[in-house]
Amino acid sequence: MRTETEHTIYLKDYAPSPYRIVSVDLDFKIQADNTRVRALLTVEPRETTAPGTPLVLDGDELHLSSVAIDGAPLALAAYAADANGLTIVEPPLRRFVLETEVLLQPEGNTKLMGLYRSSGTWCTQCEPEGFRRITYYLDRPDNLAVFKVRMTAPLDLAPVLLANGNLIDKGDAGDGMHYAVWEDPFPKPAYLFALVAGDLGSITDNFTTASGRKVDLAIYCTHGKESQCLWAMDSLKRSMAWDERRFGREYDLDIFNIVAVSDFNFGAMENKGLNIFNDRLVFAEPETATDGNYDGIERVIAHEYFHNWTGNRVTCRDWFQLCLKEGLTVYRDQEFTSDERSRAVKRISDVVTLRSAQFPEDGGPLAHPPRPDQYREINNFYTTTVYEKGAEIVRMLATLLGTDGFRKGTDLYFERHDGQATTIEAFLAAFSDANDVNLDQFKAWYLQAGTPHLSVDQHYDADKQTYTLKLKQQTLPTPGQPTKQDLVLPIKFGLIGPNGSPMSWSGVSGAQVRDDLIVFNGAEAEVTFTGIPSRPVPSLLREFSAPVVLETGLSQEDQLFLARHDSDPFNRWQALQDVGMALAVDAIGGKPWRDEAVAALSQAMSDTLGNSELDDAYKALAVTLPDEQMIGRAIGSNIDPQKIHEGRRDLLKAVFAPLAEQLRKTYEGLTSTVPYSPDAASTGRRALRNRALGLLVGSGVAGASELAAQQYSTASNMTDRLAALSVLATYGTVEAPALLADFRTRFGGDPLVLDKWLSVTASVPRDGVIEDMKAILADPSFPKTNPNRLRSLVGTFAMGNPTQFMRADGAGFRFVAEFVTEVDKINPQVAARVLTGFRIWPMLESGRRDAAKAVLAGLQAGGTLSRNTADILTRMLAS
Repeated sequence: MRTETEHTIYLKDYAPSPYRIVSVDLDFKIQADNTRVRALLTVEPRETTAPGTPLVLDGDELHLSSVAIDGAPLALAAYAADANGLTIVEPPLRRFVLETEVLLQPEGNTKLMGLYRSSGTWCTQCEPEGFRRITYYLDRPDNLAVFKVRMTAPLDLAPVLLANGNLIDKGDAGDGMHYAVWEDPFPKPAYLFALVAGDLGSITDNFTTASGRKVDLAIYCTHGKESQCLWAMDSLKRSMAWDERRFGREYDLDIFNIVAVSDFNFGAMENKGLNIFNDRLVFAEPETATDGNYDGIERVIAHEYFHNWTGNRVTCRDWFQLCLKEGLTVYRDQEFTSDERSRAVKRISDVVTLRSAQFPEDGGPLAHPPRPDQYREINNFYTTTVYEKGAEIVRMLATLLGTDGFRKGTDLYFERHDGQATTIEAFLAAFSDANDVNLDQFKAWYLQAGTPHLSVDQHYDADKQTYTLKLKQQTLPTPGQPTKQDLVLPIKFGLIGPNGSPMSWSGVSGAQVRDDLIVFNGAEAEVTFTGIPSRPVPSLLREFSAPVVLETGLSQEDQLFLARHDSDPFNRWQALQDVGMALAVDAIGGKPWRDEAVAALSQAMSDTLGNSELDDAYKALAVTLPDEQMIGRAIGSNIDPQKIHEGRRDLLKAVFAPLAEQLRKTYEGLTSTVPYSPDAASTGRRALRNRALGLLVGSGVAGASELAAQQYSTASNMTDRLAALSVLATYGTVEAPALLADFRTRFGGDPLVLDKWLSVTASVPRDGVIEDMKAILADPSFPKTNPNRLRSLVGTFAMGNPTQFMRADGAGFRFVAEFVTEVDKINPQVAARVLTGFRIWPMLESGRRDAAKAVLAGLQAGGTLSRNTADILTRMLAS
């Protein structure tokens, strides 16, 4: 296998650049067929820089036109340049201005990094290493500079000209051209640079900060989509107010702009004052967007806005520190949603994501610490480990320190490091110093890969009235880390008495216990509670207070007791999941479930549905079984996706068919003629109604598929329409083919709704889905350069259709490998991300495992791959 370049970057080799760029003056001349970029970089050596040290700047596919220092063109011998770098052989050992000019071809930039054109709009994506595709630069996050940007463009093609910071000048440039000048007063790394030029519509608003400053807000979009940006604007204003209340962070510029573009590798980007978004995370109206879309927009708008402080004002010293900004900001957006909506529902949803995406990553060939110590391709480390596990680490810190202690820590962090590029060590030091605590052992969470396993045994001594919990932790070896150290585990807990009430105790000994928290930091520990009059049922890891696999050995009776009586809503949900998981694993392993055990779970589900104290959104999450991928992870080895699919289907029927009448009444009782609203209560009603519908169809209840078909035809919003279509397609009902065709006809003209059809099509667990996808990809009208379309189709298949992707005949593996080979030449980031669908191949049963390995080996032998894809493939095969 040959790749673009072979190199590994190590954290231990980090050193500051001998030179730093302190200010940047960019002049973009944008034409229909090319763009000229003239850069004036004010450069100065560091005090330790020795005479004759060359200045080495990054580049990527650049075409240099000229180079000068302080206005004097350089002789050929004074520099060395190619498409991937510029070296000034012997620059002055003083401050100087380096002037370069390069010519770009944005129209042909299918990688969507640097400056490219999306549906007629010029835009940029520079994180992590895209700025080097715009001009030669020290493209590293520890070089912070102030930026001034002038853009000149044809007025008819690009009447809107935007960049970071504040607009300081604009006007007519003659010959049908116009210009705009933007200045960002805050020093920033190049990855936060942004530029947009195009013919765009917009909506505007304003926000008054806590100190009384007025901030002008605008969201730019494709003409005709303005009304679909209103929810995004509402989310932005609520995010700004929340960040002031919760973290004391006020916005710092006079303008905040968001631009929605149709071709984007990421969800969105937090560029200072000019956030660029994938349009799927901006556009929403009830007829075309689901509740999930509204939720995603609210969450990501908040996330990118929160980056203004946790990422922009305080940024990363190097890319190894990526979770410094991403983990902290994900935690902040999770807390925002929890405060805006249901904290319990949000926590459950986040844990489902963590377990379905991050736990498999942590337990497979792509495992890596939240702060890795090496990488070949940094784009491949924008992972669930960095984001979601990174957020869990921050959450544990907040749990250990408490609300006030955590706020003291963030305040000190911002005070110390505002305007700096910093590290995980500096982050932890701020919390340690603010609270006078030692966090040395806690730091291991950032340095160690793998998901810890926490096992808990219990013993009650009736004579002594003592209750003991025996704790053990273990983290299994991961690639490059054969041995693991013990971690600090904050375990929120409660003891529940026989009457369902919380139980208190007179004393406690063993591990550190304070109020409702056990702090466990060794390989083993015992916690003994005294003054316990009767055997309690323990509620452990409340709110999922640590990202671990918990093994308690509790009986089904105890689990269902928790499902009825636990005051912690997360653990009530978890108890039902645990009972369902145990039954599923037994059945798939050939151990028939007991009828009384299934009946007990069925009754618990019925009690949950009928509990008027629980909100609808919570019930919708509670009355479900673990999904097929979670069951596979619980089995752990020799996984047969087809057997899991069939076993789960049978269990679902056994548990929920007896509840058919209750489910139907629930469904009918939640029918509403009130106009659509994305508020939490309305979203919850739709979630529970559609869950009831899905369970009716999945249970094979007579008339259920007709009910779903009727909902599809009469739905007044996309949430209900798509829910009905998805359940019919998933269970292969007779109505499904015609309704899938109808949906394609109705909504095929809207790309974002087409993505929904592509995802439903790709996720159907039936033979023939691969042929359907091949036909879609072969259609000349299918846009193979658009990441949204590709991810919706093949990404969904590889990540969310285990029975067909992991077919015994290897056809699913071969299809994805062929796709990766083709798309890698167009957009390596998309190809590499889809390839991660193979990450559980070592855990499959032998036939599927051999088929997957053969396909991966063939891909490796097949020719030149991008650095992105080759990195994933090499790590995948090293397991």
